[in-house]
Amino acid sequence: MPDFNQVLTPGDIEEGRVNAVIEIPEGSHLKIEYDRHRSCFMLDRVEPSIYAKPVNYGFIPGTKDEDGDELDILVITSEPLPTGIWLECRYIGVLNFEDDGEADYKIVAVPVDDRDNGDSIKTMADLGERWQQKIVEHFAHYKDLKKPGTTKVQGWGDQNEAKKVIKESIERYKA
Repeated sequence: MPDFNQVLTPGDIEEGRVNAVIEIPEGSHLKIEYDRHRSCFMLDRVEPSIYAKPVNYGFIPGTKDEDGDELDILVITSEPLPTGIWLECRYIGVLNFEDDGEADYKIVAVPVDDRDNGDSIKTMADLGERWQQKIVEHFAHYKDLKKPGTTKVQGWGDQNEAKKVIKESIERYKA
């Protein structure tokens, strides 16, 4: 398997596009992580089934978040995406999140070419309040059975804030 951080770029950030590698399909409660040192995916742990991921979860290659891992991305599609695929996305916002006292941003994105919904999702507002509530609920509580109170959702940012987080993560990766 190739090293995604070597064969893919983060994307065309100025044009609002990023590359995403999927680790966890929507609906899965398996915590699958990309091991950048071995260039493969591993099962890190099995989460309680009540905390299945409400959205496809992955990372943007060629980035490094403040927690030392690749920058996380939440990819919205009408059905789950399998582990290990990559796709080009359009970022629309960011979930400002803290895990164990460290910033752990989640970029929110949609596929660049989504003919199922006619590319209708352009902003966070297009997702609706209920979708945002579900994501907040998941990330605020998914560690409660093991480490209660260690995660904090700190709100949402728009496309401009997402762009800033992505650029900072690219610079951190290069350093």
